Parts: sequence; structure tokens; C-alpha cells
Amino acid sequence: MQNKQAGFTLIELVVVITILGILAAIALPRFTAIQADARLAKMNGAMGSVKAAAAMAHATLLTRGYSSSYTSSVSPFSIEGTAVVYTNGYPTQATIVPLAGLTEPDYVITGLTLPAIAAADANHTGGTADCTISYTAPQRPIPCQPIP
Repeated sequence: MQNKQAGFTLIELVVVITILGILAAIALPRFTAIQADARLAKMNGAMGSVKAAAAMAHATLLTRGYSSSYTSSVSPFSIEGTAVVYTNGYPTQATIVPLAGLTEPDYVITGLTLPAIAAADANHTGGTADCTISYTAPQRPIPCQPIP
């Protein structure tokens, strides 16, 4: 009776390991690019949230009968549980952050006076300097253009 050998030969194992190494070397740069794309998408989402929160707060102000250039040091009302303080009809830097839902540790928030800056997080290469958005409340009322 003849014994049949089962398994892989040494050369087959070396070839498979070499191919896996080449594939890993090609795929690794793609994974770092995916991280950068994810961080960019996160900040685009934050920017959209800030724009939507500012528009919602401004629209709420107008529908409640206040002028479009309303400025206050105290909140006349709350929106979704957030007391909103206004400068020229838009939320101040300090109130846009909670209104937009930007919270730590997801974002690093600095400059709650002028301007409010949100960074993706401090755990990536470049820290919080490379990927930020900023919000500044209008310094004067924004004039409306007449509709022709």
C-alpha cells in the first residue's frame, strides 16, 4: 500500500505568503486614504449641522416675531432644550455648538467667543490644526435683497 501525502509543499506556502505580503503592501495606503476620507466626511457633516442649526435658529426667531437683526445677551427662548443667544439674528458662537450637536470627544471645540472652531479630534496626525471648521456670528445685520 502506498501512502498519499496530504498538505502543501514548502514552495506553495512561500508563494502564498509572498502574494499576501504584496497585497498587504498595496492595500495599506488605501486604508490610510480611507481614514482621511472619513475625517473629511465627519467635518462636512459638522459643517452641515452648524449651517442647519443656524438656519433653524434664525427661522425660529423670525417666526416668533423678532426682527432679523435681533441681538440679545440672554436667550428669549429655547430650541430643542438649548437656550439660544442671538447676535444680529443668528446664534452666537457659544450657543451654536450645543445647538448643532457638536460634542466632545467627537470634536475638539475651541474659541467659543470669536470664532468657534471645531476640529475632528486630537488623535490623528496633525492634531487639531489640519481639519477644522469655524463659525462666526454676523457682526452686522445681513441686508435682504429685494425680489425683482
